[in-house]
Amino acid sequence: MNPLLDLLQPYPFERLKQLFASVTPNPALQAISLGIGEPKHATPEIIKEAMVKALSGLASYPATAGEPALRQACADWVEKRYQLKLDANTQILPVCGSREALFSFAQTIINPDEQGALVVCPNPFYQIYEGATLLAGATPYYVAADAEKNFATNWQAVPEEVWQKTQLIYVCSPGNPTGAVMQLEQWKQLFDLSKQYNFVIASDECYSEIYFQDTPPLGGLQAAKALGITDFKNLVCFTSLSKRSNVPGMRSGFVAGDAQLLKKFLLFRTYHGSALSPVIQQASITAWNDEAHVELNRALYKEKFAKVTPLLAQHYDVQLPDAGFYLWMNVKGDDAEFAKALYQEFHLTVLPGSYLAREVNGVNPGQGRVRLALVASVEECLEATERLIAFAKSRA
Repeated sequence: MNPLLDLLQPYPFERLKQLFASVTPNPALQAISLGIGEPKHATPEIIKEAMVKALSGLASYPATAGEPALRQACADWVEKRYQLKLDANTQILPVCGSREALFSFAQTIINPDEQGALVVCPNPFYQIYEGATLLAGATPYYVAADAEKNFATNWQAVPEEVWQKTQLIYVCSPGNPTGAVMQLEQWKQLFDLSKQYNFVIASDECYSEIYFQDTPPLGGLQAAKALGITDFKNLVCFTSLSKRSNVPGMRSGFVAGDAQLLKKFLLFRTYHGSALSPVIQQASITAWNDEAHVELNRALYKEKFAKVTPLLAQHYDVQLPDAGFYLWMNVKGDDAEFAKALYQEFHLTVLPGSYLAREVNGVNPGQGRVRLALVASVEECLEATERLIAFAKSRA
């Protein structure tokens, strides 16, 4: 048995299940969950229709590199979204959703023979980063988000001896759970450090199409181009249809960036056995080629956040994020006990922030916060908001 498996920590939702095991929720109220970031909006009909029409593809083995038409659809989307051209043959690679790709990318990049190999991760973070790091034989180094600076990560605060051993860094913009978007100045810091210490940047951008301002979030490739980095050396960006198009069950996305890294990643994936079904590929082409359903999806989230956030802000320390579908709410106390009592008294599930972070030097940057995933209908999110307000008043 691989001994590295013993290093993995329980997933946040397993910890949540254990937290709730000893309590019985209020039977008078119907269950509402804001705990899991799983899109609940309807899957667009055009995507379902494209999948049905492509069912004959089940008779064929898929190519790991994906069909040329899919790679071109991804490249066309990048051009429309970020105003930059990519080579669909060398700078685009379809993947089975961003989660699978974020994990397997570390297995491709990390050289465990280099003693003390490190992977830098934001804190709080998506736990796949940590698991991928540990199972690749490296050690995670956590950099806390600064609540006083819109949850920005200060890369300059990382010691030089850490950068010297860093092989890979995960960034998430828009961030999970904070919703923070990296600005050009932060990207420049990161690119300069990558050039100096020769580490790879994995940019998780799966929430990029859910935003509330007129200007969409800056992407990693877009930032690189703006800074004159046209070969995207040591940069690979990850995106997905799950949140953008409400198809989490399709497990479809793509990675883009450094052609040399993607060549090696494709080699790994050929053996790893992670090719997209021909049926999923055809549905994905339809999804990437259509923006109308994305705009409707974004409008639904804008409506929810516009209604929910001001109401909660009257009773909690919470504000509209830059992007994404989470509220990162400060409850100013024990976040696990908050979640447990809320579940027991109001049959409402939220995720303790400390479950999404790691304690470093005695500080867990998720402590005292909870993550609210506003993925359900407007009506259900407003009902959850009323319960949160009632909960606050009961403790006033």
